[in-house]
Amino acid sequence: MRAIEGVRPAWLRRRIDVRRIMIHDFPLKAVAVVIAVVFWVAITQNAAPRLVTVAFDGRIPVERPDNVPAGYVLRGQLADVGVTLRGPSGIADRVALSDLRATLDVKTLTLGQAEPQDARVNVTVARDGVEVVDVSPATVSVRLERVTSRSIPVQPRFANSPPSGARAGDAAVSPTEVKVTGPESDVARIVSVLATVRFGDAQTDIETSSPAIPVDAAGQPIDGLQVDPGVVVVKVPVLPIATTRTVPVVFTLRGVVAPGYWVVGVAMDPFAVTVRGDETVLTTLDRVETLPIDVGDLRATKTLTVGLSLPTGVTLLRPTDVSVTVTVQPLAGTRVFSSAVLVLGLSPNQTAELDLSNVAVLVAGPVPTLANVPPEQVIATVDAGGRGPGSYTLDVTVRVPAGVSVQTVQPTRVTLTIRSR
Repeated sequence: MRAIEGVRPAWLRRRIDVRRIMIHDFPLKAVAVVIAVVFWVAITQNAAPRLVTVAFDGRIPVERPDNVPAGYVLRGQLADVGVTLRGPSGIADRVALSDLRATLDVKTLTLGQAEPQDARVNVTVARDGVEVVDVSPATVSVRLERVTSRSIPVQPRFANSPPSGARAGDAAVSPTEVKVTGPESDVARIVSVLATVRFGDAQTDIETSSPAIPVDAAGQPIDGLQVDPGVVVVKVPVLPIATTRTVPVVFTLRGVVAPGYWVVGVAMDPFAVTVRGDETVLTTLDRVETLPIDVGDLRATKTLTVGLSLPTGVTLLRPTDVSVTVTVQPLAGTRVFSSAVLVLGLSPNQTAELDLSNVAVLVAGPVPTLANVPPEQVIATVDAGGRGPGSYTLDVTVRVPAGVSVQTVQPTRVTLTIRSR
């Protein structure tokens, strides 16, 4: 049958029902869409993120630790460190300074060791999935110093001269001594504790409160010390006599201490004296020196009484000798030993051979002690116990006498070859 020209076929004339197409089997279609979305989310969540390694753009200040053992103080410049981070892209490279914290591991430090020690720097990051892979520098040089105390008399120091036509009488300080606490090396430097008094223009007695300041041999304040009490009361009578003056006492040392020792401090009592003489002489007198104090071949702290070297025409208002304490301590040094490596723990039916028979051991300690250490008391060993024939790379263990410590061993490991007899 031939189609009539100009007439559309029946199947083209049928109307397309879009609404029926959309809602036909709608629950089944909705479930299929939900399943597809769930699969897409699961695949997206399980995809492994790309990890990147980045250097943090900045420096992290190292915090001063709050877990320093009681009775010790941590000394040294902590500065700051740089870090390298590893983690997911978009997280590791967006870490902020507030996410990072650098602290010192003080648990590995040796208590009571005067020499500097290397403390490891630990850096933590408060971002999930991000880790620290490098810290630069990895360690900080610090000293873990013992805290000690001393009771020291307080001496008055006059910041200026009494008014014209007057002199200062004997000063009274209350309390007469204070307790100074701080790092052992700083406390050892204390020569005196001074309370400074300033005279006014009027010839009136002075009663004033003054800070008690620990000073060194040069008269400079020593910071970082705790003084108890920190303030004392000083009373100075101002007398109408113009032929006296209070001047500081300066020590004079003669000779050289024993080899390996050094003078760490000189303490004097009194720190100042009142002298009498012609006014023209006293106006040019700014100090009084002690007679020479002989420290030749001195190996320990020594206290002695010395006189004063006074200029011609000048006398002491009251006869006074000066008590001088010279504090001497051994110098710290190092010494290198070449020690033969001993093999321990071999069975009777075994022989051993080392690729290196000697190691270089750097030992630190007081110079006099180091000088008296016999080489045979620096013992280097490796442990072959329980090992059968073969070659092994083993750590070298070094024992040294009491009073000194091992700093480095070169090399730290040797190759041991064990054979049967």
